[in-house]
Amino acid sequence: MTIRVASSQDRADLEAIPRRRASKVDDLRPTYGFDDVSLAPGPRTIEPDDVDLSVNLAGLDLAMPLLAAAMDAVTDVHLAAELRRLGGLAVMNLEGLQTRYAEPAEVLERIATAPAEEVQETLAAAYAPPIQEDLLARRIGELHAAGSWAVLSATPAAARRWGPVCAEQGADAFLVQSQVSSAQHLASGYEPLELSEFTRLMGIPVAVGNTTSYEAAAQLMKQGIAAIFVGVGPGAACTTREVLGIGVPQISAIADVAAARDDHFERTGWYVPVVADGGMRRGGDLAKAIAAGADALMLGSPLARASEAPGQGTNWGMAAPSPTLPRGTRIRVGTAGSLERILLGPSQVSDGSENLIGGLRQSMAALGAADIRAMQQVEMVYAPAVALEGKSWQQGR
Repeated sequence: MTIRVASSQDRADLEAIPRRRASKVDDLRPTYGFDDVSLAPGPRTIEPDDVDLSVNLAGLDLAMPLLAAAMDAVTDVHLAAELRRLGGLAVMNLEGLQTRYAEPAEVLERIATAPAEEVQETLAAAYAPPIQEDLLARRIGELHAAGSWAVLSATPAAARRWGPVCAEQGADAFLVQSQVSSAQHLASGYEPLELSEFTRLMGIPVAVGNTTSYEAAAQLMKQGIAAIFVGVGPGAACTTREVLGIGVPQISAIADVAAARDDHFERTGWYVPVVADGGMRRGGDLAKAIAAGADALMLGSPLARASEAPGQGTNWGMAAPSPTLPRGTRIRVGTAGSLERILLGPSQVSDGSENLIGGLRQSMAALGAADIRAMQQVEMVYAPAVALEGKSWQQGR
């Protein structure tokens, strides 16, 4: 084999070739979801009964850090009252079926039982009637009469119209929620919601969601919000990631927003709780979300499995209405049992999908975390193999 030594002209020719610019692929940063990480035990443990799960969210004291999602298959007055009794909080969808129909049971039944090929048409027809102000006032009154807080959620466009009505009718808090929230929304066809003015004039706590980045969260926190929700597309019934190609794995998203919360608190003294919204199915997921920095957790499909849930064992997304894109997808989650059993046990399965709060409590105790803030300080490790390590016999059972 002959080895040729490059001449000075060869070197000059090579140096004249333009260097390749760095591409977006070169700058890709690693991000992590629930299955990518594990929680590492520390130097101490505590008794599960000594774990404090309480949290204050938007001025409301919760005995457990859990919210029911503002989805029509999850939250109605009945489930909200039961969750409040257990120590959590349910959020009602202001733009949903509860404010369009005086008695929505028949419509819920129609959606739950529609053949798969007719679901999108059924959903579109169900959400066609307008929101009725008298029903909005009625639901707020029913929530209070049932012993629940009245917290409602709406997209930014609807929040401008209906937010003040909710405040006037005695709502306890309000959630402005969209697929992707930002403090710099641009629109040529209408005047966007001025969030800082909205939070100032509402007179009740205003939370905002959803986001995934430090920068967006930092800007939103400057608007006077009472809480911030994290998660774009991780929910089981959400189609944002498939239809729009948008999303960040939840562990990374929570950690980034939590970092913005901590910096905001250090600068201003104003603590803005972070709510992880979506993607959690098992008790271990709840524990990881709080360890990543969340103060509270919003669940949708896991609670749609409760016998009290209005979706009758199904769930569907609450995507923003569009004349050309589907609202979301209906999924069948089944009915596992009562809300109390799903959250507090006793569990009848070994996969962590029941006794969710019990699993969280036990995880915190094993990690020596006496409360939510302590749980946010536990060590998290990159461990994509941990879920399957040594578990081959479980996979075949």
